[in-house]
Amino acid sequence: MPPSTRIGFGWDSHEFRPNIPLKIGGLRLAHNKGLGGHSDGDVLLHAITDAVLGAIGAPDIGTLFPPSDPKWKGADSVVFLNEALKRMRAAGYNISNLDSSLIMLAPKIGPHANAIRAHLSRLLVIPADCIGLKAKTPEGIGTDNAAIANVVVLLAKAPAKRESFNLTVPDKPVPPPRKSPAKKK
Repeated sequence: MPPSTRIGFGWDSHEFRPNIPLKIGGLRLAHNKGLGGHSDGDVLLHAITDAVLGAIGAPDIGTLFPPSDPKWKGADSVVFLNEALKRMRAAGYNISNLDSSLIMLAPKIGPHANAIRAHLSRLLVIPADCIGLKAKTPEGIGTDNAAIANVVVLLAKAPAKRESFNLTVPDKPVPPPRKSPAKKK
């Protein structure tokens, strides 16, 4: 019997580069640099994708969407997340909650946090209050020109689907139940 809950952890990092739009959590943020990567470089969606895949014991994002494949060049990371969610649902789970930490010097995430959480809520089909989003600066770790995302997800077994019943009205009247003969003692 599969476990009723599963936990997954995801981590990703990308370096800032000029002339690239910055995407975090599926949203484009105003900034003078974006995150380099084979796809759109969205570190948060990449970490969420790996956390979900890890929780169900599936291959990681790089195995499913290899950076060596030109098909994924510039791809929207929502494609990767949707594949992870499809596999998660096929395994019989839903996301209960998610907690994340972004580590980057700039831009400041605070002004965008509610919009990112709301967008993630729609993508993941969970309430925004089940999504933790924290932002930290990389003080003393020498990653001022990069963005790092750490994500933990808790999955719960999805409720069993109920069968639907076809309640059609018969063409002919249904006869009353027959009475069984009285038993003799």
